[in-house]
Amino acid sequence: MPEFPSHARTVIVGGGIMGCGLAYHLAHEGWSNVVLLEKAELTSGSTWHAAGQITHSTSSFGLGKCVDYNIGLYAGALEAETGQSVTWHGCGSFRLAYTEDEMDWLRHTLSVGRALGFNIELVDPAFIARLHPFYNLEGVLGALYTPDDGHVDPSGVTQALAAGARAQGARIIRRCRATNITRQGNGEWLVETEQGAITCEHVVNAGGTYARQMGEWSGLLIPTTSMTHHYFVTDPVPEFADLDTELPVIRDDKLVSGYIRMEQKKGLIGIYEKENPNTVWEDHCPWEAENELFAADYDRVMPWLENAMGRMPVLAELGIQREVHGAISHPPDGNPLVGPVAGAPGYWCACGTQIGIGWGPGLTRELARWMVHGAADISMREFDPRRFGPYATKEWQVVKAREDYCLRHEIPFPHFNRLAGRPVKTSPLYEVLKAKGAVHEEVFGWERPRFFDGAAGASARDTYSFRRSAVDALVAGEVRACREAAGIMDISSFAKIEVSGPMAAATLDPLVANRLPAPGRMVLTHLLNRRGRIEAEVTIVRLREDAYYITCAAFFEQRVMDHLATHNRGAKVACLSQKMGALALQGPRARAILSRCTDAPLGNAQFKWLTHQRIAVAGHQVEAIRMSYGGELGWELHMPMAAVRRVYDALMAAGAPLGLRDYGSFAMNAMRMEKMFKGAGELTNEVTLPEADVMRFVRTDKAFLGKEATLAGSLRWVCAYLEIEPDGEIDGHGGEAVLWNGDPVGATSSVAFGPTVGKVLAFAYIKPEAAQPGTALEVVIHGQPRRARVLAEPAYDPASALPRTDATPQAAE
Repeated sequence: MPEFPSHARTVIVGGGIMGCGLAYHLAHEGWSNVVLLEKAELTSGSTWHAAGQITHSTSSFGLGKCVDYNIGLYAGALEAETGQSVTWHGCGSFRLAYTEDEMDWLRHTLSVGRALGFNIELVDPAFIARLHPFYNLEGVLGALYTPDDGHVDPSGVTQALAAGARAQGARIIRRCRATNITRQGNGEWLVETEQGAITCEHVVNAGGTYARQMGEWSGLLIPTTSMTHHYFVTDPVPEFADLDTELPVIRDDKLVSGYIRMEQKKGLIGIYEKENPNTVWEDHCPWEAENELFAADYDRVMPWLENAMGRMPVLAELGIQREVHGAISHPPDGNPLVGPVAGAPGYWCACGTQIGIGWGPGLTRELARWMVHGAADISMREFDPRRFGPYATKEWQVVKAREDYCLRHEIPFPHFNRLAGRPVKTSPLYEVLKAKGAVHEEVFGWERPRFFDGAAGASARDTYSFRRSAVDALVAGEVRACREAAGIMDISSFAKIEVSGPMAAATLDPLVANRLPAPGRMVLTHLLNRRGRIEAEVTIVRLREDAYYITCAAFFEQRVMDHLATHNRGAKVACLSQKMGALALQGPRARAILSRCTDAPLGNAQFKWLTHQRIAVAGHQVEAIRMSYGGELGWELHMPMAAVRRVYDALMAAGAPLGLRDYGSFAMNAMRMEKMFKGAGELTNEVTLPEADVMRFVRTDKAFLGKEATLAGSLRWVCAYLEIEPDGEIDGHGGEAVLWNGDPVGATSSVAFGPTVGKVLAFAYIKPEAAQPGTALEVVIHGQPRRARVLAEPAYDPASALPRTDATPQAAE
């Protein structure tokens, strides 16, 4: 028996689909000194009891890439490489729709699938009946048909990945429980086990239902909760006995809240009940658990089980031969935890994956690329564990996991607002704005206004649809106020970081592609990784000679803090997000309103565009930055949280006679699209600065991290700005296929209606040859091609004259 290793480059703890998938892909990316530890046998946690299904039916562009890769592995590539059987059943699947909202969801998914090159189509009930004559189609309007889908043996796949990893030099040690993981003084990690200790550069938490408590060994927050899920296998079905081909899997989200398929010649029914979900092991998953199942809880799932029998009458009179009721790990928002953990260099997550067979290998391939090369090849923002902060307490995790479980088979409407466990973090204006009709959304735990309903207080609510709704008219009104008078928004949720001290410039300058600003100035710039991919877009204001104030989107806070910590050359870095609040004031009357609350001169000569001053507003010291994300004359006003309410009240009192109005993130998004300002959807870890077409913020005469990759090589794609033919009802939501001469050339990243210009506008990553201004394209919106063309300049104020507007006489305001 080989000697227990004392050192490894990487130690993976957990031998399910995620752990074995990562070992396989790390080895294939060139890291052979990899050790995987499993406390029992491979797959003995959640993986072994998975139903093993996978579908191309996903509206997530990133997950879609993973799914397509996984199906290719399962359908032949993995077995051909390793000789290990995975028992692939390529039976295809249907996702049914009973309502027009469900049909809209399927149409949008079809558009995303076209961008990814999937074999996917929308079919009518007659088509479904020909391929699946046993399903009751009463009330069904149509279905998404994905013929390349199927299901696979979870244990076989995991064993095949393990075999592939071993063949490339990785070592897998079974019956070896990790007992502690601690960081050493030199930055390495010590993994203690029942058989000995291993020192490593990288450690990966692939612990599944143990992931949270494993994180506690190292003082780390890994927000996952174990939820139990049922599926049932019936007695043999007589009607299946003579079938030559396997029936497609049926996904019936509305009535079954799950799936029904053949299991050999039997029926298999899986249910995610939409009420009374069950958590287990909230405090501690027992280490002795192995191939653990729970007694079936028929009372909890009976309404959906009865519906399943009604939908598949051939199953109704049969007995249940096997009950599978096992635990699956759920993160608070349903997306896996794949990536680094905040404040712990070298500690990675590959856990929280509620659909391990469907998503696992593709996600672990991207994690391996991230670890080995410095960046994944798909956007990892929705999977990055750093999207959660210290606010994600154990109690909150349970509340959100229950919510996520119940939403598993609900329609994923655009901008769906998950309300459980809120609010967590609020600005001093939360209750004030709520009373004025604000509908808030959650960003990194913060409550941020998204729009203001005409009904105040508790009556204010979201309206969900894939089509235009009453919300669009409300948003258009907010945009109009900002364009014609003035608007004010609570932007306290922004991440706010100060870098100061004698080494502040020495720390920041090598990290940013732009030049650092002079005192009193600001710049927009980007933090890059060594592959030249974008870590975050940030605004940097130089407060003093040795102090810089950095702001960025809230969900980048921990990523930026990690980046600064990794590359710190001796600067003092402080996160001020909890201490500092902020307001955005913009519009042609912004100067007149602000001047009524301050004695500071605000004209162009005294307060230039893209500069900073500390001024007194309503008696409070405020860091005023002359900038506007909406493309109007405006300021961002940053101040201690204690001052936010008084400054806001003073501005509203001064601005009310001039038409000042509250606005939210929906209006902000519409305005930035009209101004051709790229956002978080465009600036991701999968693109470089030239691909994002933001080289105007790059100074090539200086050194910066990722410069070589930024300037090298041909462009894989380019971010183009499109105008799409409107139809007055459906605008698109991002991820839709872009066609050039009928052939797919990319996909949209953001789509919004610009109410000022009356146009549907989009950013899209497309082949460079298709991105020339004036090029005629098509965008597949809800399954139908819509004419589009590439624009060369912003649809609104292309000369950007409005933000630079000089002072005008008070009477003119």
